[in-house]
Amino acid sequence: MAGRIVREDVEAVRERVRIEDVVGQHVTLKTAGVGSLKGLCPFHDERSPSFHVRPQVGRYHCFGCGEGGDVISFVQKVDGLGFAEAVEYLAGRVGIQLRYEDGAAPRTGEEPGRRRRLLDAHRVAEEFYREQLSSPGAAAGRAFLAERGFDRSAAEQFGVGFAPQGWDGLLRHLRGRGFTEAELTASGLVSQGQRGIYDRFRGRLVWPIREVTGETLGFGARRLFDEDQGPKYLNTPETPLYRKSQVLYGIDLAKRDMQRDKRVVVVEGYTDVMAMHLSGIGTAVATCGTAFGSDHARIVRRLLGDSGSTSGVQLASGTSVGGEIIFTFDGDAAGQKAALRAFGEDQSFSAQTFVAVERSGMDPCELRQAKGPDAVVALVSSRTPLFEFVIRSTLAAHDLSTVEGRIGALRAAAPVVAGIRDAALRPEYTRLLAGWLGIDDLDTVRRAVAGASRAPSRPTDQRPTRRDGGPGRTDGPPGRGDGPRRDGSPGRDEPVRVPVSRMPVPDRRDPVAQIERTALEVVLQQPALVPLEFDALAADAFAALAYRTVHEAVRAAGGVAAAREVQAAAGGAATGWVGFVTEQAAEPVKALVTELAVAPLPEDRPESLPNYVRGVVMSLIEIGYTRHIAELRGRLQRMDPAADGYRAAYAELVEVEGRRRMLRESA
Repeated sequence: MAGRIVREDVEAVRERVRIEDVVGQHVTLKTAGVGSLKGLCPFHDERSPSFHVRPQVGRYHCFGCGEGGDVISFVQKVDGLGFAEAVEYLAGRVGIQLRYEDGAAPRTGEEPGRRRRLLDAHRVAEEFYREQLSSPGAAAGRAFLAERGFDRSAAEQFGVGFAPQGWDGLLRHLRGRGFTEAELTASGLVSQGQRGIYDRFRGRLVWPIREVTGETLGFGARRLFDEDQGPKYLNTPETPLYRKSQVLYGIDLAKRDMQRDKRVVVVEGYTDVMAMHLSGIGTAVATCGTAFGSDHARIVRRLLGDSGSTSGVQLASGTSVGGEIIFTFDGDAAGQKAALRAFGEDQSFSAQTFVAVERSGMDPCELRQAKGPDAVVALVSSRTPLFEFVIRSTLAAHDLSTVEGRIGALRAAAPVVAGIRDAALRPEYTRLLAGWLGIDDLDTVRRAVAGASRAPSRPTDQRPTRRDGGPGRTDGPPGRGDGPRRDGSPGRDEPVRVPVSRMPVPDRRDPVAQIERTALEVVLQQPALVPLEFDALAADAFAALAYRTVHEAVRAAGGVAAAREVQAAAGGAATGWVGFVTEQAAEPVKALVTELAVAPLPEDRPESLPNYVRGVVMSLIEIGYTRHIAELRGRLQRMDPAADGYRAAYAELVEVEGRRRMLRESA
C-alpha cells in the first residue's frame, strides 16, 4: 500500500497553487473588493453570485449553500476526487514532486514524475489526432461522422480525431517532441512488434478518454477500413494511467451537469454519448470496454454527492430525491442481461436507479438520426425504475396464465425482491410483485421473498457484450477496492463519515456580535495589519459562543504573532495561517473559519485598510473594557465601602477606565 503524502508537500501544494486559477476553470470570477473575487456557485443553482474566493488566504466559501474550503477540497468536490488524488493532480499543475511516507511511490508501478510525462504524451497525441481529422486520408472518418449526424463542431466538442493508416505517424511525432521509447511503451500509444514499436491505432477514428479533471488518459478507436482485421472498437490497454474499470467516457463534459441536476445517464458507446449531449442530455457517460462496475459507481456517487446509505425515492412529479442513475439498454435479451448486471450495482447508490429502453432496438445515436433530439429526450424521460424493470423482465419469461407459470415466476422473482437492500423499498416491491403475478394471497409472496433472503447468494450473470462489439458492456475485470487512502482518509470501500452539523452564528443585527465577527475576519485575512494587542485578549473576550470558539482556535494556532511569522515565510500570503487555525478548530467550527476567512470586508480601499483593521480590533478591545467596567461598578454597588476589598476593586475600576480612555485617545 502506498504511504501518506508528506505533510510538508501537502502544505506546499496549498501555498503554490493559485486557487483563483483552479476555481476560474469552473467559475467566472469578478473582483469583489480588496483581495476578493466572486461568481456563481458551482455547487448549487443561483442567479446572484454568492460564491467568494479570497486568493490571499487560499479559501473559498459560498454564502448561499455554505460550501467552502481550500483549493484541495474544491478539486475534491468539483471533480469527485479523493484527497490524495486531488493533491497529486494539483501538484502536477505546479510541478511539485510529492514525497510519500516510508518512501512509497505515488501509484503502484509508477516512477516519480512519470505520470506527468505520460499525461503530456497523451495531450500531444490528442492534438496530433485532431489535426489529422482534416487531412485527405481521413475522408472515411469524416464520412462516418457525417452519416451519424455529427458535423465538424461536434467532432471538435468531443475531441474526435483520426489515426493515419501508416505504422509510425504518431510515433515519429512523439519522438520529435522528446518522448523516449520507454515512455511511449508505458503510455499504451504504441505496440511492441518483432521489429520494434509501432502505432497502436492506425486508420481509425479516435475518441479521447479523459479523467474527471479533463486530462486525457487513453483513447478509444473505431475501425473504418475493410482491410483492418482488428476489432471494431480498440481501446488503450491497461497502463499506469488507464484502467478501464475506473474511467467513464464523457465524464469531463458531464460532471458539471451531473452535479447540478443530480443525474447521470449511462449509455453504451462514444457516439451514444455524443448523441445524448447534442440532444440536450448533458449528463451522459459511457463505460470503455467493460461493464458498469463498482469503481464506476464510486465515481458517479462522488459527483452526485451520494452517501450510498439508502435508495432514493421517486416522487409523483417524476423527479427523484437523492438523484437519478439512468441506464439505457436495448430491448433485446442482451439489454435485459445488462439490466440484471446493473441491478447488482444499484445497491451502491442512494440515488433512484432507472432503465430507459428503446423498444425497437435503436441506440441513442440511431434514435437521434431517425427521429431527432426530442426522441432522445423522450427516451430518458420514459425511464422505468430499475427494480421494476428487472422484476418485470424476470416475470416475462414465464406463462402467468397458468398456476405453474405463476409459481415459477414467483420463485424466480422472489430473490430479486429479496436482493433490494433498502428495507423501506422491499415491502412495497413485494406488494407490487403480488399484483403483477395476480396472486391475491400477499402472505405467500412475503414468505417467498423472506425465504429467498435467507438462501445463499448466487453468482451474478455473465456480463453481456454489446451487439456491435463497441466500447460498451463487455467482459472485464471486477472492480477493486482501494483500502485506506494514502493520506489516511477513509478508503473507497470504507463507510462515508456522517457530516458534523455546523455551529450556528449569532444574529448579524447584533452590533456587538458584528464587531466580534469582523475582528475575526481581519485576524484571519489581514494578520499583518492586526495590532498585537489582540493577543492580549482573554479567553472570554468574545461573548458569542461561535466566535469564542474561533478565537480559541486562533489562540491555539499561536495568535497574531505566529500569524505574522507564517505570513512572512509565505511571501505575504495567509494560506498557511488560515490552515493552522482550521486544524485547531473543532469540526463544527471549521466551516465558520473558512467563511470568516473569505467574507468580504466592508472597507475595500487598500490605502484605508490598515486603519480599518486597527479600528475594528480596538473597538473589540474597548467593548471588553466597557464590559469589565460595568462588572466592577456592579460589584462596588453591592459592597460596603468599609468592607475588605472595596479599595482594591475601586482602584481596578480607575485603572480600567484609564486604559479605555487611553485607547480612545490613541484611536
